[in-house]
Amino acid sequence: MKWITSVLRSAAVQAAACGAVLLAAQQPAAAYSWDTVAIGGGGFVSAVIPSKTEAGVVYARTDVGGAFRWDNANGRWVSLLDWVADDQTGYLGVESLAIDPKSARNIYMLVGISYFNGGKSAILRSTDYGATFTTIDVSGQFKAHGNGMGRQNGERLVVDPGSSNVLYVGTRWNGLFKSTNSGSTWSQVSSLNVTTTPNDNGISVVMADPSSVSGGVAQRLFVGVSRYGSVGANFYRSDNAGASFSAVSGAPSGLMPQRAAFDGAGNLIVTYGNGAGPHGNQSGSEPMDSGQVWKYTIASGAWTNITPAGVTRAFSGISVDPNNSQRMVASTTNQYAAQGGTWGDRIYITSNGGASWTDVIARGFARNDGGISWIGNGSIHWAGTVAFDPFNTKTVWVTSGNGIFKTSDIDAVPTTWTFNTKGLEETVPLNAVSIPGGPLLSALGDVDGLLHYNPFTYTNPMYDPRMGTTTGLAVADANTSMAVRVGANMYTSANGGVNWNQVGMNGSKGQVALSASGAALLHSPENSTTTYRSTNMGASWSAVGGLGVNNARPVADPANASKFYVYSPSDGSFMISTDAGASFWKFNTLATWGSDVIRAAPGREGDIWVPLYAGGLARTTSSGWQFSNLANVSYCAAVGFGKAASGSNYPTVFIWGTVGGVRGLFRSTDAGANWTRINDNGHQYGGVGNGRFLVGDMNTFGVVYMSTAGRGIVMGRP
Repeated sequence: MKWITSVLRSAAVQAAACGAVLLAAQQPAAAYSWDTVAIGGGGFVSAVIPSKTEAGVVYARTDVGGAFRWDNANGRWVSLLDWVADDQTGYLGVESLAIDPKSARNIYMLVGISYFNGGKSAILRSTDYGATFTTIDVSGQFKAHGNGMGRQNGERLVVDPGSSNVLYVGTRWNGLFKSTNSGSTWSQVSSLNVTTTPNDNGISVVMADPSSVSGGVAQRLFVGVSRYGSVGANFYRSDNAGASFSAVSGAPSGLMPQRAAFDGAGNLIVTYGNGAGPHGNQSGSEPMDSGQVWKYTIASGAWTNITPAGVTRAFSGISVDPNNSQRMVASTTNQYAAQGGTWGDRIYITSNGGASWTDVIARGFARNDGGISWIGNGSIHWAGTVAFDPFNTKTVWVTSGNGIFKTSDIDAVPTTWTFNTKGLEETVPLNAVSIPGGPLLSALGDVDGLLHYNPFTYTNPMYDPRMGTTTGLAVADANTSMAVRVGANMYTSANGGVNWNQVGMNGSKGQVALSASGAALLHSPENSTTTYRSTNMGASWSAVGGLGVNNARPVADPANASKFYVYSPSDGSFMISTDAGASFWKFNTLATWGSDVIRAAPGREGDIWVPLYAGGLARTTSSGWQFSNLANVSYCAAVGFGKAASGSNYPTVFIWGTVGGVRGLFRSTDAGANWTRINDNGHQYGGVGNGRFLVGDMNTFGVVYMSTAGRGIVMGRP
């Protein structure tokens, strides 16, 4: 995911400070069905990996949204990791995925994100196409970072083609490891004198040569390392199943290996770039703007440069037609060349082993949105992997920073690339508002947000103009035609988000709030201790007095247009404004390091709920004058409200928290006196993620929307 590393790390640190509570094995008390709001793609798919032994079986891994299996019969992706609990959020970062060459049923994943759960990492093993998994915690030996630079490299994890019991995994910081019992235990391969690299990407690719199987295992191994120049060799070979390794001479020393593929004719094809990728790093030391494609002849050790003529950009994806060793497809990454009215990567195909290549994009490019309207003229970019369908090699898959594209005929001119992401929800939701009598509005990382008139369809309109990430979103409670959203720019709407007008602002990004009437607009820019106020919808601004909270997240009282509230996690201050946001003053003190996503009960003045993580759930009905903690909630990460139940005079309350020693998503129809768990252990989604929101539907009782760390907006229905 392009933008979330630092903000998620901050949220994870706060959550960790409140202590971790393990989910008890308990089924829900209320029957619910679970899905994700239909958006389609939206985030970086790190790799697509078709099975070479079973037709129609294709897996995909993502940087923050888990892993998926292609459902060929229904033409959509099926999520495999929705069972991940909130003390395993990092497992949604899948750094590598390996399919057993002997059976597509058997898959393995290396999972973990460095800024979640203390960097907890695991090997996940499935023998039923990902329907169920065994989890092997490997944090004590090595750690993954599925959202780190180089996440599209690989694959780092490989099953030995000679034995389904033997696996190898290359790590970022701890070298090469081997398992001889299907991943249950691991030992470091000390014969390879490589641990980490200056860019923290370590071993980027591991290959086990199927033509070298002897004694039940592959004897020949290749290891690519994410470094170049004087730092050290970046390509190693073993001819004795890892008993010893030697650096391979002749490899391009000024570039880093990205991905590799055996051609079946005695060669290994390797793509290179001047960085870990998929884009340039922040320091500029790895710009990821140049690269090559090389053929390594295994028998002789000779290297041949087979880069497409005249192309100097970084390469990443590589695939060889299993029926024709001379036919290969490769992709650049981090290139922004003309691509059907926009800018993106190039895809090249050769039928003579790389002696000459055809630029498939330049030859003729057509785009099909695949029924997902928001993609518009979105490009194929950060094309980290490209792969032939082994059973129909006219079909080619390619991953992108916004999802997956597929062509059913790469030889056709023009070649049509279809956005193939139904079911593959991999966006980071940052906010949502359910409008009574109207749609659900969303705020999303990288892809703005949408007006979800129907959460099951992919044709809901995206906000226009677009600006990328929407960090803040607000709708006036008593005047729902008034809306505001903020990111790199700020836009206001007078018709509930249908049309938007850009306005000026101080700073950028951050959070916004609208008074109940919509007459007062507050904006807290990112990394600012100053909040700004406008009474003319952004035409002019003045600094708010008395607040001084960094990254403040103001909330409007839904019934009194003169009141706003702010909770400061760093010192527990609960602040109030009674002059429509012109000034604030400290009204009370709560526990520190709770969530600043506080909620006001719809239609009620002064009824504010504050989730305090291990501090529980606090509530005031006096605008903060007095608080009480709900005795039956021992942990709370998020709270939200939805339409009241029939016969109830109070909105339905939803929490992600711990009740009776059980962690999960709970619902109350009596203002928190009693709670019913509505999710189950198979639908945990890694918790509420950085968005930290629960939003009940204001039009349909019991429906709830939940943020995630990267699995889109989860939707539960009774």
